Amino acid sequence: NKEQVAYIHKQIKQKSSVIRINQYDRNILFLPIEKKTDSYQTAELARKAGDSIVSFVKSNDVDEMSIAANGDIDKSLLLAAAEGLALGTYRFLKYRKDEPTEKSPLKSITVCDATIKDSEVENLSIVIEGVFRARDLVNEPVNFLNAVQLSEAFKGLGKEAGFSIKVLDKAAIQKLGMGGLLAVNFGSIDPPTFSIMEWKPAKAVNSKPVVLVGKGVVYDTGGLSLKPTLNSMDSMKCDMAGSAAVACTMFALAKAGIPLHTVALVPSTDNRPDGNAYTPGDIIKMYNGLMVEVLNTDAEGRMILGDALSYAKKYNPQLVIDLATLTGAAATAIGQYGIVYMGTASDEVKKEFVKSGEEVYERLVEFPMWDEYDELIKSEIADIKNVGGPVGGAITAGMFLKHFVDYPWLHLDIAGPAFIHHPDSYRGRNATGTGVRLLFNYLSKLAKKS
Repeated sequence: NKEQVAYIHKQIKQKSSVIRINQYDRNILFLPIEKKTDSYQTAELARKAGDSIVSFVKSNDVDEMSIAANGDIDKSLLLAAAEGLALGTYRFLKYRKDEPTEKSPLKSITVCDATIKDSEVENLSIVIEGVFRARDLVNEPVNFLNAVQLSEAFKGLGKEAGFSIKVLDKAAIQKLGMGGLLAVNFGSIDPPTFSIMEWKPAKAVNSKPVVLVGKGVVYDTGGLSLKPTLNSMDSMKCDMAGSAAVACTMFALAKAGIPLHTVALVPSTDNRPDGNAYTPGDIIKMYNGLMVEVLNTDAEGRMILGDALSYAKKYNPQLVIDLATLTGAAATAIGQYGIVYMGTASDEVKKEFVKSGEEVYERLVEFPMWDEYDELIKSEIADIKNVGGPVGGAITAGMFLKHFVDYPWLHLDIAGPAFIHHPDSYRGRNATGTGVRLLFNYLSKLAKKS
């Protein structure tokens, strides 16, 4: 009615973020969205607006909501608002006695717009589920999720979504000669695993697969190079966030039926300072035969990724993308606000990937791979060493990985955004599921383009 409309306009002028009209049998919430110059920034405001009503949903025991446009706005904003609302409801309550009272009551979100296809909403729902699965995995403590249990969790995802998975045990890893993965595992009483996941639909549009590689360090103490700083180990269960991202992307691709042949590789272990742990000064023979001088056992992620990236060659891939919580240097450089990336992929691939990053607001910042950085990891007694000194830490880690690739490749260092210590809108707190939405966006568009 006129009074309600006048009230709404008044609240808009007062810059209210949520305007509530109580009609007794229902509540109408208006979410004013400021239009930014770049459409992807406007979409991010819509996600945050969706998240802003999560507390209302919980406090009012709302179990279903509908989202519609008031006026002529882009349909993508409706989907973004629904996405932010859904993602914002996530809570990790597995080990909480008060789970029933803390869990969101919201069971369904209906997006009301005739121009939006059912498949768009269905795929969005699948991706959100993939993010939730990734968050669950990363939030699990290592005493409930060691390398073997992580591979079992991947098997469960494959069985549910329809992709195949093969898990190599320690004996198979030894037979292959994956020296990097085995070295990091020396200090653990639990065996390592190497998970090989594959989604190969009958009508795949690509003749060469895309290969995803995820770092699967289920817990990182630093090994004998024990992490020295205050609170530095408290969240190290998150050091397998890259593996969760690639596995849950496979889950989403398969469940959505995206016709893109995709492989995911996850080397997994924990990194602990047991009596037989690998030591600074050790020389390790990698899967591809390269000899690595270990100068810091806390630079373990690159050791296991090197073996996996070498293994990826057997697939003759059109593109390989690795995700890893690899360096504190990346987190220090840009914080939780984006992903540091670098690689040998073409400028066209990088451009499309950056665009996908903007669309899901998992923004990408490219770091250089200049030859001078490679000089920093040269060893006097081996082919290369696993650390490059105090400067350019995120880049020298990438340069290390470059020695194991001879195909188009992108390296994503997600150390900043993968696990955050303070709530950040729909990303929540702790595990964020970073990478799932980005990879799904890029790969589903690649399938259409192909």
